[in-house]
Amino acid sequence: MSEPSGKDRSFETALSAAADDVAQMLDRLLPRPEGPEGRLAEAMRYAALGGGKRFRPFLVCQSASLFGVAAESALRAAAAAECVHIYSLVHDDLPAMDDDDLRHGAPSAHREYDEATAILAGDALLTLAFDILADPQTHERARVRVELVRRLARAAGAHGMVGGQMIDLASEGKTLDMVGITRLQQLKTGALISFCCEAGAVLGRASPEADHALHAYAHDMGLAYQIADDILDVEADAATLGKTAGKDAAAGKATFVSILGLERARAQARMLADQAIQHLDLFDERADLLRQAAHFVITRRN
Repeated sequence: MSEPSGKDRSFETALSAAADDVAQMLDRLLPRPEGPEGRLAEAMRYAALGGGKRFRPFLVCQSASLFGVAAESALRAAAAAECVHIYSLVHDDLPAMDDDDLRHGAPSAHREYDEATAILAGDALLTLAFDILADPQTHERARVRVELVRRLARAAGAHGMVGGQMIDLASEGKTLDMVGITRLQQLKTGALISFCCEAGAVLGRASPEADHALHAYAHDMGLAYQIADDILDVEADAATLGKTAGKDAAAGKATFVSILGLERARAQARMLADQAIQHLDLFDERADLLRQAAHFVITRRN
């Protein structure tokens, strides 16, 4: 593998720094293991502080930086988005869902604790996200906080992640066309990515034009991200992924790779990443790290 370029290194440095900052914020915001409910707090912290790229929080922070949003506000919104993401992983790993024993190379929450505790930990992480966003420390304007809550609720619910997961479960052993698999992934993966890219515009009370540009960027980048995920599920091993590889094929699930084939899937991901970058023209060099993020999603190895 070739050495990363200067731009790649700067992106990796920024992503790592954002991950550290968000982990510190999560450590502050997550409950401490105290009292008879302490096991729940332990499981929440195990799931949320156990690693990961923190790519979604990075998108929140970078979109917020376009509008001069205070770091504390951006990091609180980023932590809320990550709580929702982690909740979805905890629940996805359950035997009733994707039935995976590994997450970030460690036992899944339901394996480290038990299924009931994992379900409750996921529930608590989801509700914590809205507690964080509704707090005046996230933004002094109530209207901004309400809009963040509204958008995150939609991204996480029946018209977003949960709806996508339902389609995913219902599609096992069935044939989906490109329209069907695209809708599935726009809900299951793309909806939260869209929230993360738009959160900075909400926090910064940006123009509708800027808000729309970030939404369009997220739409294309989110699909590129999922195509790359499907490729990794075929090509990478469990040690690289930090989770079980090949599960989609084993479950008979339709993916972009199963429909398009590897080479056409790669070409589609590149095309979508290029389209995503074009949507950022409005922001000149301020959006360079978001441009690099679009490249990162199709070149990452886990």
